[in-house]
Amino acid sequence: MTDSSSFFLLDERIQRFIWSQGWDELRDAQERAIPLIVNADRDVIIAAATASGKTEAAFLPALTHILKEDATRNLIIYISPLKALINDQFGRLDILCGELEVPVWPWHGDISASVKSRFLKSPSGVLLITPESLEALFCNRGSSVTALFGGAAMFVVDELHAFIGSERGKQMQSLLHRAEMACNRAIPRIGLSATLGDMSLAAEFLRPSRGAAVSIIDSGRSNGELKILLKGFEEPLVLKTTPAASGPQAEDDEASDEQSPTRIAAHLFRTLRGSNNLVFPNSRREVERYTHLLNKLCAEAGVPNEFWPHHGSLSKEIRFETEFALKQKERPATAICTNTLELGIDIGAVKSVVQIGAPPSVASLRQRLGRSGRRKGESAILRGYALETEVGINASLATQLRLGTIEQIAMISLLLDGWFEPPTPNGAHFSTLIQQLLSLIAQRGGVTAHEAFSQLCGKLGPFGAISTSQFKELLTHLGEIEILTQDSSGLLLHGRVGEKFVNHYTFYAAFATDEEFRLIAGGRPLGTLPISQMLTVGQRILFGGRTWRVEEIQEKEKTIYVVRARGGTPPQFSGGSGRTHTKVRQRMRDLLSGHGSPAYLDETASRFLNEGRDAYKRLDLDRRTILEQGPYCTLVTWLGDSSNEALGCLLSRFGLTAVAAGPGLEIAASIDTVDRVERAIADIAADEPPTINELLQNAKNLEREKWDWALPRSLLEVSFASLNLDLIEARQWCTAAAVSGVLATPRNN
Repeated sequence: MTDSSSFFLLDERIQRFIWSQGWDELRDAQERAIPLIVNADRDVIIAAATASGKTEAAFLPALTHILKEDATRNLIIYISPLKALINDQFGRLDILCGELEVPVWPWHGDISASVKSRFLKSPSGVLLITPESLEALFCNRGSSVTALFGGAAMFVVDELHAFIGSERGKQMQSLLHRAEMACNRAIPRIGLSATLGDMSLAAEFLRPSRGAAVSIIDSGRSNGELKILLKGFEEPLVLKTTPAASGPQAEDDEASDEQSPTRIAAHLFRTLRGSNNLVFPNSRREVERYTHLLNKLCAEAGVPNEFWPHHGSLSKEIRFETEFALKQKERPATAICTNTLELGIDIGAVKSVVQIGAPPSVASLRQRLGRSGRRKGESAILRGYALETEVGINASLATQLRLGTIEQIAMISLLLDGWFEPPTPNGAHFSTLIQQLLSLIAQRGGVTAHEAFSQLCGKLGPFGAISTSQFKELLTHLGEIEILTQDSSGLLLHGRVGEKFVNHYTFYAAFATDEEFRLIAGGRPLGTLPISQMLTVGQRILFGGRTWRVEEIQEKEKTIYVVRARGGTPPQFSGGSGRTHTKVRQRMRDLLSGHGSPAYLDETASRFLNEGRDAYKRLDLDRRTILEQGPYCTLVTWLGDSSNEALGCLLSRFGLTAVAAGPGLEIAASIDTVDRVERAIADIAADEPPTINELLQNAKNLEREKWDWALPRSLLEVSFASLNLDLIEARQWCTAAAVSGVLATPRNN
């Protein structure tokens, strides 16, 4: 440590702790962060790869600051997107802080009231909390907010990328701003992330309107070796038939006739056994499917089970079992998981990361891959599985072009280039504004309209994009539907309807969630299922990697009682892939129009790439934009989802039914559809852009967020467009298409 100038800025007790842990040097992010954070006088973002010591980079100087003899502020508030991450950080910090005699307070729904009460009596040390629990503090202890946060030295926001652009992120921005307003001072903010694209946008998110003043530490990518293998699996059009099974064996047959998942599971079983790994199949339903298949293979081979499920609908006990299996060193374990294990929960090092199908985003793939190759001298390993259906006579465009495989290759290619999706911090977020307005009223016991606008939508407020006229329109509508009311003195108060919502525990979450049923087996809770899951008594389902039979359904109590069974069908969980960025789609086009094959493709995946290129050439997609395909035609744009959705809205104004689908739009066909599409795109390029109201006047199903139902139609349209549509890029594409003449190309025969 003699070469480290930052080490000697730390408290002597922390220095001794570092020596006792056997550290021989500080990591790059820590070396650079300590001098910026130790005085608690600025906002800082630390962007560094997974396992690069980001947490210590923030907490070592933060703890040094509150340990100073003249420190007037002795509280560090750590905000996490996950309760599991709080539990994990508590385990990591408790040892160090115990030696420093600094209390650490985990705070979420599973923490006892006695622990919370002790913190409230003496709010000092390190508070580990989620945005929802922080919201509850504001609502239920509004009169104490100034005292609670008066001693705050800084906020530390972990997994910053998980908040940017979301309703939950806007909620967090608002809560930090309200804490500062209550204390009448700026409280330094420290953002931690392994996955940030445009750092200036991330800085603007961390400190709205003053992002330029945020200090940024970008520790760059890991320089370790990366090994990649992408294997292709093809699903035949006609499955081979076997004699009908009977008896117990028939009961255990897979409900799905798909062969590829079974073959992939067999390959995973042969390849992963004996080591720790993470497998990401992209949805909770597929987690259940692959866990079941792998558990069955272990049983058939007479070997101990090494495969464990992990997703958000499982009970915390089942998730803990998986996390414990990964952490313990006596036996190997592989988790089949959703993005619940994508974030920074400490599960130790894993040998490889498996991605089945294209990931939700390049950023997500990078985050997941950061779990592998963490031990010194070890390579990170990415195993990908591409699934395609055999090409038949009536194959879809996606099947002909092998778009699933092409997208997966494109994302790996962009990952290797060091690109990933930039954060999207813009958006009106009217849904969360309603929640924060109701929360502010609960905190203050009532506010005037002027006070509410000034605090939430003022120059430095989290909802600064919302105008005075829009705020007035919102208040008027909320009054009409009894969310709000106003007393004779002008104070805004909870209305009859609003009071019921605020007094329910579900109020504290800003994001929308499906109502869920609890699953109970022998008196033990297993987890929850979305209410959209259709269930009947006697039906068999897969949950927690096991098969269960539904014995009883109590709709009023939202409880399903189950017993162990054989066989079963995976439940239709919600969730899946994310929104695809234009950069990904354009890289897909580059791959299809290019030559050569990445070295990491196996024979089948390489064949898929070549078949996609053959189809691309046969369809003349280098020149053609519109393809006629029976009852519909496809407008191939190679734009991202937000731009394609915007283009669909623009085309609907010309009487065309256009739906975003993959790299373009599907348009219901008639005799002159192609000519109408060409004329519409030329007109879009030539005309002034429509207003949001004009763009969405015929649109349905715009309610996507928790409080969207409470918005007047005009504001709902503004909110939806700001979060889901890229009108600028859609119109730019129309202009380029009209100028280049690519629309006026030969028709399909």
